[in-house]
Amino acid sequence: MGLGQDQAIRPFKVTVRKEEVVAPVLPLQEHWLPMSNLDLLLPSFDFSVFFCYEKPPVASGLDHDHKDEPDATLGSFNTHVGVLKKAMAQALVPFYALAGEVVQNSIGEPEIFCNNRGVDFLEAFAEVELEELDFYNPDESVEGKLAPQKKRGVMAVQATELKCGGLVVACSFDHRVADAYSANMFLVSWAESAQSKPITCLPFFRRSLLNPRRPGRIDPSCDNMYISVTSLPPPKDPPPSVDNHRLTSRIYYVKAEQLDRLQSLASSESCKRTKLESFSALLWKTMAKSSPITDAEKLCRVGIVVDGRRALTDTGDKVSMNAYFGNVLSIAFTGKKVGDLVEEPLNRVAGEVHGCLEGVATKEHFLGLIDWVEALRPVPGITRVYTYGREEGPSFVVSSGQRFPVSEVDFGWGRPFFGSYHFPWGGDCGYVMPMPVPAGGGDWVVYMLLFGWQLEMIEKEASHVFQPLTFEYLKNQL
Repeated sequence: MGLGQDQAIRPFKVTVRKEEVVAPVLPLQEHWLPMSNLDLLLPSFDFSVFFCYEKPPVASGLDHDHKDEPDATLGSFNTHVGVLKKAMAQALVPFYALAGEVVQNSIGEPEIFCNNRGVDFLEAFAEVELEELDFYNPDESVEGKLAPQKKRGVMAVQATELKCGGLVVACSFDHRVADAYSANMFLVSWAESAQSKPITCLPFFRRSLLNPRRPGRIDPSCDNMYISVTSLPPPKDPPPSVDNHRLTSRIYYVKAEQLDRLQSLASSESCKRTKLESFSALLWKTMAKSSPITDAEKLCRVGIVVDGRRALTDTGDKVSMNAYFGNVLSIAFTGKKVGDLVEEPLNRVAGEVHGCLEGVATKEHFLGLIDWVEALRPVPGITRVYTYGREEGPSFVVSSGQRFPVSEVDFGWGRPFFGSYHFPWGGDCGYVMPMPVPAGGGDWVVYMLLFGWQLEMIEKEASHVFQPLTFEYLKNQL
């Protein structure tokens, strides 16, 4: 079922039945919420997350306030949408920033206008059954169909009924406002509200937690990892519009025993590498192999997203940082010649991944990065790994989705059959997100956004590790 084989893609139509705005159930005084310096490192783009549910049973656990509605039978799409909307209106009270809008302030920087605007909510119907969805190829099955295109506000939601009675709930978030950790907090809280449970993790918006120091102390490594947008070269003409010259989304699964084997190969007697380090090392080597021989002297770059909450958590104030809502990210990255990567053993490459991460997952790095942004303002900065073009060698970023709470996003009719991020952004830098499967057990689901020739190499060189995600695989996990 590789890229070179015919895929049983089933095109289907999605009809939007209703559009409305869901606002917080309680009013909030209008106010401005500034972005933190770490938020200001994010360019303006959205990321999506979607959850697929099998046809819900006649649900005794659904909110009792909906069971007497005349146009909704127990277990119907209308009933479930009613639960989703009511729970969202409740969850948006503590998560008020998601109900606002991003606007520019007087110096041209983005801020959040907390005005209770609410969240755009779409109800749709897809002429496809759950078992017919092409999970392997989300560009065909999710993009522009099941995941909403956010037009206004900070967040958009789409609930889609499938022919089989299944349900897909998808959200698109403005990345300048929320990282994956923050989105996860909201999703779990939304599900808790739907089941009339108290919210277990209330968001914390105090930007003073990420204030710059006076005077600032900038680590020299920040200049190697980040760059002012005014220092970027002018954009080049886009390449020919052919499949291999555009980033393409794919979703794979990786069995737990393959991850264990990979970790064993990437480790030595004295140094045990993490699964994420081992996984990233394998991808780094494979990306190098996908490059032509003439690129042997070019650099292949790997970036790994690091969440700074743990590094910035003081022992006396652990709750605040763990509940902080916003971006607390940095991207550790390093580059190595394509030819050297192809020849080096996996454990040595994994050691270089580990060394790259060591200097970033520290309190001093994040405080220094905050100070670096402060010295640059109001000019925005961006991570360098996003800026390299294909002619400079391949580059990609791995973002750990191991905290993805897919099994906890239960709105009262059972955990998702499947859930994933979807991140079809522009540029030449690839993006990879490994996540746990809903059923647990140690297997991973891996979302990839890479060029066609890179995906072909992955399926050629590492088909024993990365297997195309199918309905049958997910069904067997239940």
